Order: sequence, then structure tokens, then C-alpha cells
Amino acid sequence: MIRLPIEERANWEQKAREYGFKFHTMYGEKYWDESAYYQFTLAQIEEGLEKPTEEIHQMCLHLVDRVVADEVLMRKFRLPEAQWDFIRSSWLNKAPSLYSRLDFCYDGKGPAKLLENNADTPTSLYETGFWQWLWLENSVDAGKLAHSADQFNIVQEKLVNRFIELKAHNPGEILHFACCKETEEDRGTVQYLQDCAEEAGIECRFVYIEDIGVDVHGCYTDLDDIVITWLFKLYPWEFMLNEEFASFLTASRVQFLEPAWKAILSNKAILPLLWEHFPDHPNLLPAYFDETSAAQHLSGSYVKKPVFSREGANIAMFHNGQGIAVSDGPYGEEGFVYQALQPLPKFGSSYTLIGSWLIDNEAVGISVREDSGLITKNLSRFLPHVII
Repeated sequence: MIRLPIEERANWEQKAREYGFKFHTMYGEKYWDESAYYQFTLAQIEEGLEKPTEEIHQMCLHLVDRVVADEVLMRKFRLPEAQWDFIRSSWLNKAPSLYSRLDFCYDGKGPAKLLENNADTPTSLYETGFWQWLWLENSVDAGKLAHSADQFNIVQEKLVNRFIELKAHNPGEILHFACCKETEEDRGTVQYLQDCAEEAGIECRFVYIEDIGVDVHGCYTDLDDIVITWLFKLYPWEFMLNEEFASFLTASRVQFLEPAWKAILSNKAILPLLWEHFPDHPNLLPAYFDETSAAQHLSGSYVKKPVFSREGANIAMFHNGQGIAVSDGPYGEEGFVYQALQPLPKFGSSYTLIGSWLIDNEAVGISVREDSGLITKNLSRFLPHVII
């Protein structure tokens, strides 16, 4: 695993506009960065990332099965008790899922270490599945990369195939897609997924989360009063479960993508449970529910993470008891977990994070993110990768 400089495509910003990649630059900062790329060997991909991704995913699913059957464990996830049956039913009824992403600390040498499971609302999907693949094709065609250069990336193919499978279980159903207003990256992610669903032959509609209503029968509807029966929402379950309209979740009979059991899988409380049930696993970091245990077992070097945190918000890092990094945000009232400090590898002046994507339980590709700080955030740069 090495970081190599490369000449940018002369017309990449114009091409981005043509392909609808509107968030390649955000708030004046470069998000997509093709001035360099990461090079992996096939063994690093297959053994270092692909294999542990699928293994850890199965370990997480095993824990979901335990959590929904145990009220003591459910309580650790800080989800509203009034919605426990709804969450439990989605798991017991095998409500299908679409995709997720595991984030790893990986330097290409030692074992990848799981940092968190983004199983509910992961973004950077368009950049992973389509845009970095287009970069690879363009770079090979221009002679900047060898014709033998490959990429761990079957994301788009697998997404379309997964939608075809889901369509077979929902014949004739309209699939609504939703995200919040004024979230350009979320809107781009949802549009990409909608394009994949339409390629699979599914009739789709889009509605903003804020515009979803409820009719007299307790059914969710869009702005045209069309009843929503099948919904992909890029909106966290921990938000939905606590809102006024949550009282209609069961009666509405909506099939959700992602399903409600993802509220457990994407919750940081899964991290201490993983360590408790699979201690000393080579791809796990020690993690605890209380700071006293963390300080005692981890010699004061740990990361404090809110149970519901997303995009690097409200993270605090400690080394030998001293704070070394912190981020702000809206989370924390729900409580924290404490994970062993494993600083991201540094390539040049940047700290690098690997996101490993799953579609229907199968590892299908990776994304590489960089930041000048230790904490990867929503604006951290996205760089392409190749396999040589």
C-alpha cells in the first residue's frame, strides 16, 4: 500500500459537472482529490481487507440476533424502548438490506482494525462505485497508468443486481428515495442509488424527508399523496425512531431500506459487544462501555465515541491520558463508548482511512479518505486507488 502522485485529468471538473458530481468541492475545499492515488497489491485487497470485511460483518449480524432477544443489551444501544418491537420484528422477519461500509485503520502491513460500522446511512458511494472507476479508465486510456491496473470495485454491478433481487420480492412496487433538504452530498448519493434501481427496472420516485406526510389511514405519503410502501431513506434510524411520525412506523407497513435492525448494526454500542464476544480478534480493537474500564485496560490511550456519532462528530482522542484530538458536533447526550486508540497511518502529511463496502453481505470495493488531522470527517478528501 503506497501513495503515488499522478497528473490530474485536464478536464475532470467539467466532466464532473457533466456527470452530476456537484459536490467534488465543498465549502471551498477540495473533496475529490486526483493529484495522487493509493496502490495496493491483490493480496492486500483479498486477504487484508476483503476477507476481514466479510468475517466482521457476519460477527456483527450474530450480535444483532443476540441483542434483539436481550432487553439488557438493547438498553445499551440507547434506542427508544417504544420502538424495540419494531426493530426486533424487522430482524425476525428478515427484512432485506442493501449496503453498508466498514471503516478500517490499515497500512498494508499489519491486520486491518475495525473503527466503526456504517451500516445505516453511509455516503461516498457514488465516488466509490462510479467516479473513481471512471478515473481509472481515463487514466489508463491516457497512458498515465498501465493497462494491467485494476481496482477493487464491483459496487455498481452488485448494486444493480441487488435491486433486481429486491424487485423480485416487490413486483410492481414503487421505490421511493429520500434524504434531507440542503444536503448536496446526500442528494448525490440518493440519485446514484435511484439510477441503479431504475437500471434494474424499478419504478422510482424521490421525496425529501421533510416532505413526507401521513394520510388519514396512517400511511406515509409523498407530496402527490402517493402512498409510500417501499422506501430507501438516507436518514438515520436513531433520528426517525425518536420523531413524532415514528408512531406510524408499524401501521404504515413500509418496507425500509435500510431496515430498522440496522439501527443496531450502525450503533457504536456494537463495538464493545464485538470485543466482549470475540476477544483478541486480530481485526478488532478493545472497546468498553465505561471510561473507567477503558482508562484501566488501555493505559489512558483511547477514543471516546458517542453512541450515535456520524462523520467524525464529537470524537475525542486521548494518549496516555492527555487529549490529542477532538471534534465538535451535535452528539453525546445519548452516551459514549471507548475504543483503543489506533492512529490512522500517515502517508506524507495525511492520515488515511479505508472504507470497505458490502452489498448483500459481500465485500465489493473500497474507498480511501484522507485528512490532515487524526479524525476523518465529512469533508475529508477522497482519493482513488488501483491494484497492481
